[in-house]
Amino acid sequence: MKKIFLYISNITVLILLTSGVQAQENMHPSPAQSSTIALTNATIHIGNGQILENSTLVFSNGRITDIGPAANTAGAVVIDCKGKQVYPGLISPSSTLGMVEVGAVRATADFTELGDINPSIRSLVAYNTDSKVINTLRSNGVLLAHIVPRGGTISGTSSVVQLDAWNWEDAAYKIDNGIHFIMPALINRPSQFGSSRRRQNTETEDPVKQGLDKIENIRKFFREAKAYNAVQKHSTVNLKFEAVKGLYNRIQTLFVHCDLVKEMMMAIDLAKEFGFRMVIIGGSDSWLIGDILRENNVAVILGEPHSLPATEDDDVDQPYKTGAALQKAGVLFSICFDAGDGFWQQRNLPFEAGTMAAYGLSREEALSSITFNAAKILGIDGRTGTLEKGKDANIVISEGDILDMKSSIISQAWIQGREINLDNKQKQLFEKYKYKYGIK
Repeated sequence: MKKIFLYISNITVLILLTSGVQAQENMHPSPAQSSTIALTNATIHIGNGQILENSTLVFSNGRITDIGPAANTAGAVVIDCKGKQVYPGLISPSSTLGMVEVGAVRATADFTELGDINPSIRSLVAYNTDSKVINTLRSNGVLLAHIVPRGGTISGTSSVVQLDAWNWEDAAYKIDNGIHFIMPALINRPSQFGSSRRRQNTETEDPVKQGLDKIENIRKFFREAKAYNAVQKHSTVNLKFEAVKGLYNRIQTLFVHCDLVKEMMMAIDLAKEFGFRMVIIGGSDSWLIGDILRENNVAVILGEPHSLPATEDDDVDQPYKTGAALQKAGVLFSICFDAGDGFWQQRNLPFEAGTMAAYGLSREEALSSITFNAAKILGIDGRTGTLEKGKDANIVISEGDILDMKSSIISQAWIQGREINLDNKQKQLFEKYKYKYGIK
């Protein structure tokens, strides 16, 4: 009887989950841009710190064709943006978006793989364009995301996607741009302080020794991969070695997930040995070694600013101030949600940047951290990240300050010139229950 009851319960849960996500069926990807559009009388935030007052932005065939006070609007559909702010589309630089639907339901998560070293696993093919979470990001101006695998020590290969697509092939914006290395913890520290990464069980073995052994295994893997890729032809193809080939000619980036100074120093040493282009994801203590990061040309994608400090000795507001410290040190940085909830919380990305603007960054520097900086870190700054002539028309119009939760109201947005539907399941539920209770 008990087994039957559990079986029925599981079926019931599955049915409830299925019915719960059956919203937004009327939404679909937008068609290609068919007419030239001009946004006039706008306050335009370029994304690189520059602001153009009372200016015009013109885009056609998915690309920005003109920008400035005297931009040519001949033959364009004119949208008057007087009193409104125009921004480049925001970029989520590290996310499991599209690979998780309900965090508490294991069957809806597809971002990890069995095994410890899996560089050949591609996160892009697991990306679900029908995820109902995606539309909640677009409503807040986030138009692109870096889809990152998790699990193991080398988790797999990441890609950048644009958030208006029929399938993962359509969504692909930059394919297989990075390999992800989850740095083992090199300190035994309670999980409530610092990173959300799982700490080793210290009851049976020294966690630092475990971590150093794992790092040495990774070094061995990269040395073998280097030797393998130095040979022109192989009788047998090694998929894992083939997957990291781009690291050695710097086509790909090694993204290292770590927080502590000794972990970041270990990552820098690893990158130096092999000549890798490297980015730190997490970087809670990065403010302590800003000069070293700058000297080694290492960028940082900071973990969620709205979090506890890395250690009990840090200032309680240190996560808010870290962005300003890196900016002052000349370190290229962005911000993300790199914990287990790294999919649905991405909608709060602009407001996290807004918090950093209250703790030492200017508002334009905070905006750049999730536009131009993110694009440079991901290697897509030639296409997006700023509103400049020749770049993709990834554009957001806000009624107020996009970094301010209270005043930001996204009224229109375009991805590669396609005006996207800003509706989402949460908005539909809001309207549904307004109707039910007669609220106007």
